[in-house]
Order: sequence, then C-alpha cells, then structure tokens
Amino acid sequence: MPIRLGLVGLGQIARTQHLPAIAGTPGLDLAAVASPGAQLDGVPCYSDIGTMLAAEPHLDAITLCTPPRGRFEQACAAIAAGKHVMLEKPPCTSLAGAQTLGDMAATAGVSLFTTWHSRCAAGVDAARALLATRTIHSVEIVWREDVTRWHPGQEWIWEPGALARISHRDLREGR
Repeated sequence: MPIRLGLVGLGQIARTQHLPAIAGTPGLDLAAVASPGAQLDGVPCYSDIGTMLAAEPHLDAITLCTPPRGRFEQACAAIAAGKHVMLEKPPCTSLAGAQTLGDMAATAGVSLFTTWHSRCAAGVDAARALLATRTIHSVEIVWREDVTRWHPGQEWIWEPGALARISHRDLREGR
C-alpha cells in the first residue's frame, strides 16, 4: 500500500524538486496539496494545512515545503493529527522549536524527518572525516544560493525573520 502524502507549500522548489521526486519514488502517492491559491491537476488542493487535514484524514504523512516562519505551527498540526512529517530546511526558526517538535513526534509515535539536500553532497563525508580530527571553536556559513532561481518573485524571503538565524548565543543556551 502506498504512503498517502500531503504536500504543504507548492512554490518553486516544491514544483521543481519535490513533485518530480515524489513522482519518481515508488510507494508514494501525492494525495493532497495545501497552499494558498494552488492548483495541481488530478490532486485535491486546499488553502491551508488545517483544511487539508480535516478533508483528508487518510493521509499518512505530510511534507512541509513552506517558508520557515509558520512551519512550526504546521508541523504541530500534522503531528497532532497523527501524521509523519518531513520538514524542509531549516526545520524551525529556533533550536527549541525543533526540539519541541521532536518531543511531540516521539510522544505521538510518528516520524519527524528534517532534510537538507546538501546532506547528500559529495563533500559531506570528506568534511566529516576532516572535522573529526579538529576542535571546532566557531562556524560561519555563507549562503550562496541563487535566490532569483529558487525563489523567483517571492517576497517572503526578504522579510525580517523569514529564514532562521541561529546565533552562537542560541547554540550555547540550547535554543
């Protein structure tokens, strides 16, 4: 029996990356979509996750392909409905939020999977081996994604707080 999947957020990345991956994965059935104004031929579409969950109780799992702001609440709704959840990067706007979701999923007996496409990049294993022989005192990540390619015309990405920003203080304080 295929996994009946609900996709939340039907933007550029969902259309160019997630939909082909779902279509090309045996055992997955894209059963519903939730995204304001979204239309996808042959798939029931809803304006938000709450409406989708109410109308499609048979869904097994939810994949959240939305901006980080609001994703925590969407994941809470999916977990509360007993659905397995996949979170796009970054999973939450804080480490505390990610921990809370992990605790909720464990209590509910559902899976919570956080993803980042670069986890499978060719340099990951080499970096892991190199870092295992070093003491790390700080980390700086420079984001070089071409925003115009992956988020064309999407203004949310420029709004304050749109993407998670975790400071060194947050890391030290466990947030």
